[in-house]
Amino acid sequence: MSGCCNSSCSVDALRQRQKGTLQMVLAINAVMFFVIAGAALYSYSSALLADSLDNLGDALTYALSLYVVSRSNTAKARVALFKGALIFIAACVVASQVVYKLLEPQTPIFEVMGSFSLLALLANSICLYLLWRHRHEDVNMSSVWECSRNDIATNLSVFIAAGGVWLTGSGWPDVVVAMGLVVLLLRSSIRVLSSAVRELRHEP
Repeated sequence: MSGCCNSSCSVDALRQRQKGTLQMVLAINAVMFFVIAGAALYSYSSALLADSLDNLGDALTYALSLYVVSRSNTAKARVALFKGALIFIAACVVASQVVYKLLEPQTPIFEVMGSFSLLALLANSICLYLLWRHRHEDVNMSSVWECSRNDIATNLSVFIAAGGVWLTGSGWPDVVVAMGLVVLLLRSSIRVLSSAVRELRHEP
């Protein structure tokens, strides 16, 4: 009896820790979406736009993860499927923006790109630190960790793109990095979807 109580208390404590962490990273990403999206529109940067959409996707992901944190593994897997779909949609949006930039070339403002990519890197590094201890707990937190880890690569890529725009004086580095981020988002989507499908198959 005592063992069951201890087990139940441990699970409740774990869920409370997960909820606290998700609430913090949700707030950070919601704020950063508006900040980075505004910078992307101002600077005409597709790579920075991809970064902002990544923040939006993460905010939605964290909100959904918060919703299912106390629910069954089946519910968590189904939400993970939705997360994978969101990542896929973000990839499609950035891909369409890349096509537009190819048809209507523009040189982004590299100073804005560089500054805001570093700001986003700082914010996402905090999120990654907060999520580190939860990365192997269940499919829900694992998919959240996947999203957060991608953010770091995205921020660094945008910073590199800003340097490329500065060196070349053209918008090609921005387009190339945005295309690379599309591939990264697609791969992440496939991993999250595959993990969710496997979890659903193991459920009775």
